[in-house]
Formats: sequence, structure tokens, C-alpha cells
Amino acid sequence: MFRRRRREQAKHAVGETVATPTRERGPWDADEPHPDHDRIDLGGLRLPHNSAFDVRLASVGDQHVGVVVLWEESSLQLQALAAPKSGGLWEEIRTKIKAGAKTLEEREGVFGVELAGQVTVEGATRPARYIGIDGPRWFLLAVVNGRAAVDDQVAEAFLDFVKDIVVVRGDEPMAREESIPLRRPSDPADEVDEEPVNPFKRGPEITETR
Repeated sequence: MFRRRRREQAKHAVGETVATPTRERGPWDADEPHPDHDRIDLGGLRLPHNSAFDVRLASVGDQHVGVVVLWEESSLQLQALAAPKSGGLWEEIRTKIKAGAKTLEEREGVFGVELAGQVTVEGATRPARYIGIDGPRWFLLAVVNGRAAVDDQVAEAFLDFVKDIVVVRGDEPMAREESIPLRRPSDPADEVDEEPVNPFKRGPEITETR
């Protein structure tokens, strides 16, 4: 779980010009103008702070491949993937997910077309909501499970969280759909509880994109 020991401090000197975002909301690309406030720096993802959320890194072996956010009997899973310059990866991934979970249906959501319905994991059926966002050379998958998948009021907190995420793709060559690597917070003021989470044991949400 990530926690702050101190309040946000001013980052800009008086008179310094700050670029104005050209869009109303994110997820943001690190190279585009975006709201400049303190975030949890995980390398490939920079996450907004919410003291009510339990935020954990999801790992496969020694590699951090995603994030799991727990709140109000619900979870939000996040994974950032490398994507082609042409974009459109969400349409392809959406087709793969639907092939493995035929109970999911397309609907229009805050970020465009998403998938919603029931999924069965290890014999248990639960509501799920799949949200995909195509960015410049990256793709962000957000999967909502539990109460927030069917309760719009609860889901709103997760959606606001996603809207303020910054994705750091980097310039290094990456294979299509390769996970953008994450790391533990670089700021010493961010504490990390050592509770490794393996997404392959939490259901098909992340693994279906590979």
C-alpha cells in the first residue's frame, strides 16, 4: 500500500510557466501537457494519490507488470502495454477478451467502448468491467471487479483515478503488447507494503491481453 508522509510541496518557482493541458482529462502521456501535481512514480505509470485506496504492484516473477487497487469491496487492475503508432490496440484486445468471456457485452462508457458483464474465475462468477484506452504508442487496460463493476457511484472514484494517470512509454523499442515495466516508487516519501500480488492468480483480467 502506498502512503504519503508529507503534504505536496510546490514544485515551481514563482513566475515559472506551466503548460496548460489541451484535454480535459487523462490518462495522460508523459510528453503531453498535463496537470502537474504530486503522483506516485512507478516508472511506467504515475498514479494520483487517494488515501482511501490500497495500491499494490502486481508481479510475475521478478517483473512488475501491473497495479491492483483495492477499495470498497472492489478492485481496479491496471496494465500498460506497448502499442503500435497506428493505435487501435483496444479493438484487437477487446476481441480477444470477448472470445474468452462470451458473457461480456460492449457498451459505451466514459472512455469509449468498454466491456461489461459476468466472468467466471476458478468456478466463481463475478461482475467485471473492462476499459481500454489507446494512447500514443501505449495502451492502458483498466479492469474493474466487484461492486464497482455494477455500481456507478462506487465506480466513479476508480474512473477519476484513471483520468489522472500519467503513462510513461519511453523511447526504447518494445514488442507489441509488451508490458511497460514498472518499479517501486522512486520517492523515499512513498512507502510500499511488501505484499506481492500475482495477477495470474487473480483471474483472466491481465493475462488475456498477452
